[in-house]
Amino acid sequence: MRLMIAGGGGFRVPLVYRALCAGPFAGLVRELVLYDVDPGRLAAINAVLASLAGQHPPGAAANFPAIRATTSLAEALPGTDLVFAAIRPGGTAGRTADERVALDLGLLGQETTGAGGISYALRSIPRMLDLAAQMRQHCPDAWLLNFTNPAGMVTEALVPVLGGKVVGICDSASGLVHRAARAAGVALPEGRLDGVGYYGLNHLGWLYRLASGGRDALPGLLANADALAGFEEGRLFPQPFLAGLGCLPNEYLYYYYETERALAGIRSSPTTRGESIDRQQSELYPRLAAAGREAYGLWDSARRSREEGYLAEARPAGERRDETDLAGGGYERVALAVMRALSGGGAAELILNTPNTTGDARGRAAAPAIPGLPADAVVEVPCRVTPDGVVPLAQERPAPAQLALLRQVKDVERLVVAATSRDAGSTGPGRRAAALAAFAGHPLVGSADLAAKLLAGYEDAFPELQGLWRGEP
Repeated sequence: MRLMIAGGGGFRVPLVYRALCAGPFAGLVRELVLYDVDPGRLAAINAVLASLAGQHPPGAAANFPAIRATTSLAEALPGTDLVFAAIRPGGTAGRTADERVALDLGLLGQETTGAGGISYALRSIPRMLDLAAQMRQHCPDAWLLNFTNPAGMVTEALVPVLGGKVVGICDSASGLVHRAARAAGVALPEGRLDGVGYYGLNHLGWLYRLASGGRDALPGLLANADALAGFEEGRLFPQPFLAGLGCLPNEYLYYYYETERALAGIRSSPTTRGESIDRQQSELYPRLAAAGREAYGLWDSARRSREEGYLAEARPAGERRDETDLAGGGYERVALAVMRALSGGGAAELILNTPNTTGDARGRAAAPAIPGLPADAVVEVPCRVTPDGVVPLAQERPAPAQLALLRQVKDVERLVVAATSRDAGSTGPGRRAAALAAFAGHPLVGSADLAAKLLAGYEDAFPELQGLWRGEP
């Protein structure tokens, strides 16, 4: 297969290449095309990939994917079978602004959750719509696997353009499932999610069943404080709270259930997460491009440092992340498992972002995968992937409080999609009003006055938003 990565100069691209060179995904891709608007970042990542390839025996390298890098999307797309998209309009400096505008108003500053996530989506959705339109022109049969954040919201905006040829990828939910399974002593079959119950939206979901041999091991895990202390999600929340909830929340629900604690943790740090990554990458990328054979080692050291800082506001000072979390091998393995299943390498069951309508291989619709949410809403649930496409698997109806939160956040997501719409009937004032309503309606904002201040702050930080209201491309 020919794989194109939009955002080919991205920091995590070497994880994809590494997975394609050895292990279960070796030989899956014959050509890897890296597309990015920044030639300097492309050069740096090319240096890392060449360094990685040089660490293998000469004979092994013959089986590695051929690599081509380009800053031209029109050159990158023709002949492509599948596109991975992980772009960041505004770069890491934009991420910093997403965080700081919210924090300056006393609100949570996080790039995918709350105000920062809405701002990020207002920038990323238009660029992803451009990519989808170019795919329709240059490689109409290709699949798009979307990593661009906020992944669920962006995927929802792309479905009307690409239909069943787009799916959203995130490793947060699958990571939760596997960590909880290890803690509970449950063996999950490779490529299967038998006995796993999970429902939600991207970065807003719950593991509610973990059955093995006809027995649900989750209640016992939730009652075991020592077992919960052995993995990240189990440590984020008090054990009595989890036992009362009856399920395990995705790690990003920390921002909803422990908002004040999260905000205090972020404010206590001298820099935000975005500022730390911006500083790291500004220094790192020029060094990577000039590092020659040492480029991969330099990148991997920086990767581990970056992973160590993930969700640091939720951990006591000095507490390190688990070694399994620092080792890498998350989202890229989910994506490559999807790619392999779509290309006929065997069916797989994975937690993905896709429209909320179950069905069979012949496309006959059934009930919503998550009862209580619209059938066309993009949700994050276990799915079965085959060459015929991605089919979500039926889940239980969420508890009333969970369903209310899901509906509220889904309404916000759809307002953001409306704010970035290119439908002939949409107008600039209407798009801006939808963005304002999205900020006001989010449970982590909940105020029309704060929404107005947020939108004004983001318009100052990102002048392109004014062009969005004017309907400019």
